Amino acid sequence: MACSSALLRHHPTLLHHTPKPHSPKLCSTPNQLNPHQSLKLSWKQELIKTFPKEKPCTPDPNLLNTDDIIEMDEEKLEEMVDKRCVDNVRMLILDSVNHAKAGHPGMALGMAEVGFYLYRHVMKFNPENPGWFNRDRFVLSAGHGCLLQYVCLHLAGFQSVQIEDLQRLCKLGSRTPGHPENVVTDGIEVTTGPLGQGVANAVGLALAEAHLAARFNKPDAVIVDHRTFCIMGDGCAMEGIAHEAASLAAHWKLNKLMLIYDDNQNTIDGGTDLAFSENISARFEALGWNTITVNDIHENIRSFKNALQDAFNETGKPTFIRVKTVIGKLSKKEGTSKAHHGTFDEDDTRHMRARVCWDDREPFHVIPMLYKEMKAKAESGKLLEKKWLSKLNYFQSKYPDEAAQFKLLLSGGMVPGWEYSLPTWSTSDPLDATRGYSEKCLNNLAKLLPGLIGGSADLATSNKAYLHGYEDFQQPKSPWGRNIRYGVREHAMAGISNGMALHGSGLIPFAATFLTFSDYMKNAIRLSALSHAGVIYIMTHDSIGLGEDGPTHQPVEQLAGLRAVPRLLVFRPADGNETAGAYKVAVANRDRPSLIALSRQKVAANIEGTSADAVERGGYIVSDNSGNSLPELILIGTGSELCLCEGSADALRKEGNKVRVVSLVCWRLFDMQLEEYKENALPSCVAKRMSVEAGSPIGWREYVGDRGMVVGVTDFGRSGAYLDTFQEFGFTEENVTKIARSLLNS
Repeated sequence: MACSSALLRHHPTLLHHTPKPHSPKLCSTPNQLNPHQSLKLSWKQELIKTFPKEKPCTPDPNLLNTDDIIEMDEEKLEEMVDKRCVDNVRMLILDSVNHAKAGHPGMALGMAEVGFYLYRHVMKFNPENPGWFNRDRFVLSAGHGCLLQYVCLHLAGFQSVQIEDLQRLCKLGSRTPGHPENVVTDGIEVTTGPLGQGVANAVGLALAEAHLAARFNKPDAVIVDHRTFCIMGDGCAMEGIAHEAASLAAHWKLNKLMLIYDDNQNTIDGGTDLAFSENISARFEALGWNTITVNDIHENIRSFKNALQDAFNETGKPTFIRVKTVIGKLSKKEGTSKAHHGTFDEDDTRHMRARVCWDDREPFHVIPMLYKEMKAKAESGKLLEKKWLSKLNYFQSKYPDEAAQFKLLLSGGMVPGWEYSLPTWSTSDPLDATRGYSEKCLNNLAKLLPGLIGGSADLATSNKAYLHGYEDFQQPKSPWGRNIRYGVREHAMAGISNGMALHGSGLIPFAATFLTFSDYMKNAIRLSALSHAGVIYIMTHDSIGLGEDGPTHQPVEQLAGLRAVPRLLVFRPADGNETAGAYKVAVANRDRPSLIALSRQKVAANIEGTSADAVERGGYIVSDNSGNSLPELILIGTGSELCLCEGSADALRKEGNKVRVVSLVCWRLFDMQLEEYKENALPSCVAKRMSVEAGSPIGWREYVGDRGMVVGVTDFGRSGAYLDTFQEFGFTEENVTKIARSLLNS
């Protein structure tokens, strides 16, 4: 249920009734008051205590006195209650950083009004079920301001953040780490920190909503209807990934995306005027966004409400809300870069407490009525979920086929037996590049996996990463389409894919480009692994073997760097069999990303001895003529070089040598196997080992040992036909055999 012209209509709490011009005075006898009246009276007593006429703690000393508060209408009372709640939010931020002696309070203090207002009045969520599908999504791209979100989650009733958690900010093992982590704290949608990533994640979340709404909503049963709110800062505005993602969001007309810009004009090094002078609102307007500016949020929180109302009325564009704030609000350091991080000394702490009449309250105090306010909001969220479930039941009764697919997606999107859709190849099948085998795998999977969705960074025809028979995702033409056209925006593509994977709706995103351009995506790929986002990265043109494009396009060090990323599964299949095996593992692993590196040059469809099923072990024996004895030499290969190992092994075997060939298609999976299995594949007593891979030699020593040989690439590639390039760098059967023979004779 989306907010419409009545912004707060679906949050029926005390302060959201239509104001009455002549509300009667409340009875002063507590037992004659209903719960709403009692709460209202309690708030009035808090405000009288906070803002006494003789000691005003408000910017306007003439604003309030006792009689004013008693006579105040509900709209004005709501405004003052919100202001007092924001004071409490700021005090919890102050107490948390001072107690932990760590953290970043500046942005959190400056954006307290925004954070509180979203959680109290605007967003749909149920703290008792943080994973409720139709909840609104909140992303903190300016992740250093996580304390604001932690405080709001606590007040909103999320069990993941208790007062004890606020007291353990940034401590080892706490649920309140120094930047938001979705696998640590319920209520955190995505892991953010590196600036700009959250903007791309938010675009991915909004894309997922728009796509699923187009596929499943009916005029009489709207079951996908939620918004995405994202807070970004000056650093996010400067990062290229945010610009890439914002460009796509406007192109895709993601009108349910709200990007809220904390314009505090400070970065770590100082004022933004050191390096940033553009008109950011004009930039977003040029991209195609609806742009709004809020100039006075600290004095008038209703101005933010009005901005949101305008945003919700926009039906064809995402909305960029520029909120001018004061970093480190209340502190003596406010408005300066010194407020960005660090604690507050005793004098400043007393100063901040005095400014909001908090002198007599213990650290981590929460006004009891604030908890009651947020409990009412939580009850509203529970009711919204209940109504949604009722609507889902109606949808299921009237549209059973669509409902079955929708529920399948929400349960993970895995159809039983999906793996049998993967193609198989025989030794008689024609040669193709592994990118060609990948295309067949991807399209076969799309027929059985309704959540498979993705695209390429302007390379679909080269990557072979396109779902044939499915339309492109475009609004309003075909938002149900499962092919995404990212244009030349690799970094945003990866960040957006993370958002889709973490949307919690069973979508399985894939993202494709050339392996060398993974450098543009590295930070987002790392976050895929950190946040358990099951993105499938399809990286073609995987070695110097791509030829004429030259060294700028020929990856050398990329595999080594990607293999170093914790939890990331990096596959380099050698033929059709291993390509199918890589997809089988990648799709099955929904809580970790996979990267499949594929060749441009043609290789055998089925190298005798390879196995799709064996890929899940990461490494396995392809061929061996040793019988019951140990091999004299082990050749280890990946990708297109595995066939070189096989050819060399054949030649050496004809000379009477016992040679084993091992495919090490995925290092991480092999490393995860039991020691017994690894010892069987690579016996420690066989010291004569040799690896062959047309990439950096870094990391291979672990598998070949001190006495082994590593055949790799230690320089950039060359421009030329791929066979000539391979010969230039020694990747020929003759050279591999020569080196292997010398190792045998050593």
